[in-house]
Amino acid sequence: MADNTKITSVAQRIRENVGKVIVGKTETVDELIVSLLCGGHVLLEDVPGTGKTMLIKALAASVGCDFTRIQFTPDLLPSDITGVNFFNMKTSEFEFVRGPVFTNILLADEINRATPKTQSGLLECMEERQATIDGKTYKLRTPFMVVATQNPIESLGTFPLPEAQLDRFLMKGTMNYPTHEESIDILARFDKSSPLDTLQPVVSLEELLEAIEQLPQIYICRELMGYISSLCEETRKYPRVTLGASPRGALALQKAAKGYAALAGRGYVLPDDIKTAVHPVLDHRIMLESAARLRHDLVSDITDDILNAVRVPTEAVFADS
Repeated sequence: MADNTKITSVAQRIRENVGKVIVGKTETVDELIVSLLCGGHVLLEDVPGTGKTMLIKALAASVGCDFTRIQFTPDLLPSDITGVNFFNMKTSEFEFVRGPVFTNILLADEINRATPKTQSGLLECMEERQATIDGKTYKLRTPFMVVATQNPIESLGTFPLPEAQLDRFLMKGTMNYPTHEESIDILARFDKSSPLDTLQPVVSLEELLEAIEQLPQIYICRELMGYISSLCEETRKYPRVTLGASPRGALALQKAAKGYAALAGRGYVLPDDIKTAVHPVLDHRIMLESAARLRHDLVSDITDDILNAVRVPTEAVFADS
């Protein structure tokens, strides 16, 4: 069984440091931390002004990693993301200028404002951790995490992310509006200045890499692997669903469950870890049929139905793990 002490310590320090800037939003913060430990990517979807960009900046400032931001616009080109070769007149040679993907944490702000061609420029980077420019492949840094944002309300001048792109995101989260008390806390916290300006790293790159390497050692029994498989299989059988979770989705659910186990201070996965990860990991991988979308059926309700229908392994099965 894995010694997850260091993983839990790293996660707790990041969580507390981000909490100096972000009021509440514990679930979303945990989703980002779990994705970072799993080597995954996150899509944050919510209306403007809810703190998506602030949250990502606070996460990046809490870790001793490089951080880059790209503001996606319709005229953005793939080469603006990955980099370009240009001819140097002085040396009479081509030189490669690295794009913003050569970083550790990449904020893809308003990703759905870029054209599908530009969006596809991130596919290879997100899945294979590399970028191919003019036939030459360049390895990206480790860790490499894309946190993309998009506005679900405004549709003018936007390009919906295709299913292949959505499937590359380990999790999809939302910020939602704060409660009344949280709103007061936000006003008080940002009254004189932004706490983000003075936020210092609490986790070094070496500590983060060590935690990432240790996370796969979190134990999960075969019965819980079967539980994950059953959940994903049911998404493909559900009557109103045309596209369910793929095997990549099942692997993502297992990784995320290990991340939540580590956050809870355990070296093994419980069914509750899987249940916690189900909505952020699977909801954006489920595509409803046209009639269901017209009725405004919610994917989250379907996921809840599947959770209630699939039998959970009994505690006796993994109690000795």
